[in-house]
Amino acid sequence: MKLTEPGICRVNVAKGELDGATNRYVKTYADLAGLYEDADAFRALVAQAGADALAYEVTDFKPSADAGDMIIGVTRMRPGKVGREYFLTRGHIHAKANRPEMYYGERGRGVMLLESPEGEVRTVEIAPRTVCYVPPYWIHRSVNVGTEDLVMTFAYPADSGQDYAIIEEAGGMRNRVVDDGAGGWKLVRNADYRGRTATRLEQVYASAS
Repeated sequence: MKLTEPGICRVNVAKGELDGATNRYVKTYADLAGLYEDADAFRALVAQAGADALAYEVTDFKPSADAGDMIIGVTRMRPGKVGREYFLTRGHIHAKANRPEMYYGERGRGVMLLESPEGEVRTVEIAPRTVCYVPPYWIHRSVNVGTEDLVMTFAYPADSGQDYAIIEEAGGMRNRVVDDGAGGWKLVRNADYRGRTATRLEQVYASAS
């Protein structure tokens, strides 16, 4: 049996990236169209900053996509708000939904917004030297509630995959993370949220087989 060679990557906290990464992808403001509640504020942001301006980027190390292997990486999110809503990532559930994930705070202040397939909501605050555990079957989205870049190291099983459509199909996540007017954040109801069908829930729970 030929074994995979050990490797090393270094987290560059200042740059918010993984030195030694094998992959990088970037999300621009244009990629986040339709995610925020205030469409007018989003259009104003894009007009000011440009559609191609960086919203967040991911650098990761993928030895393989084999079951039993691990993907590690770093996410860097810009700070800011669209209207009252803090900057966020697209969010996803794993395509094999029984796969977990962990995030380790390196810099900045964030919130991991989690939602069960049935619509239960949880939040985990992330700060430097904080480990956030995302259990199997939870949809998750990162939100930058601070005033500087949010930098997080993450790791998840290499065969997990990502399902982004589960959020879009439901009209977004059940709650939004917004400015509470006192230097913090709070959850508010997403008026566009419509939940998931029984068929979609069956697909999620069957995805690991």
